[in-house]
Amino acid sequence: MKIATFNANSIRSRLGIVLDWLKAHKPDVLCIQETKAEDKDFPSLAFEGSRYNVIFRGEKSYNGVALFSLEKPLEVSFGFDDGGKADETRLLCAKVGNVHVVNTYVPQGRELDNPMYQYKLEWFKRLKAYFGKHFTPNTKLVWVGDLNVAPLAMDIHNAEEQEEHVCYHVDVRKAFADTVGWGFVDVFRKHHPEPGQYTYFDYRTINAVQRKMGWRVDHILATSALAAKSTDSYIDLKPRMLDKPSDHTFLVAEFDV
Repeated sequence: MKIATFNANSIRSRLGIVLDWLKAHKPDVLCIQETKAEDKDFPSLAFEGSRYNVIFRGEKSYNGVALFSLEKPLEVSFGFDDGGKADETRLLCAKVGNVHVVNTYVPQGRELDNPMYQYKLEWFKRLKAYFGKHFTPNTKLVWVGDLNVAPLAMDIHNAEEQEEHVCYHVDVRKAFADTVGWGFVDVFRKHHPEPGQYTYFDYRTINAVQRKMGWRVDHILATSALAAKSTDSYIDLKPRMLDKPSDHTFLVAEFDV
């Protein structure tokens, strides 16, 4: 089972890239974040001949999540169900085959003194509670998406300069680690313990990919039993070097399930 994740930074702007990637790589599941399209404007017709089932929830100009799967997804839900803000355009859950997939676009946080940063920290707490309510660490569960956190210094090209950044600050790394500690394994790191592996490259940095000036903020995590069945994980840098790319690229994990 091949599972991939990609922050498209507008599904309509990156439609050709997504269609070509699906055709070339044929993942069983592709999760997308930042679709930036209301449901009525999602380009679902473009995928009708692709064999992929697609589910999505979006809003204008911001957020938005989608899931493409060869097998029809079951038990589909959007957002939190804890009585707080549902954030349906940031969280999508579906069962594909015998694997549960949770696709999230975690709030970026803006600045340390911005209320959105505290919201981000709380979001991780809510997500951990969500996992505890709906699953157990023995469930075949994959958590993927743009999680807007670089867990370690090796996940940023210049970590020593980023300690006050909302995606690397000590508090967000602790919040992330606490959620991961519920029962997840970083599948990419299982196969690639080396530094210098990035999924996000700022548009403002010239030739960022070639200069290896990036961040690893997109992740595929799996519960221990499922992570043990992972056979490979890798970052595909080619889409980031195409014309008019997203500032993120595709992350893939393969499982023998």
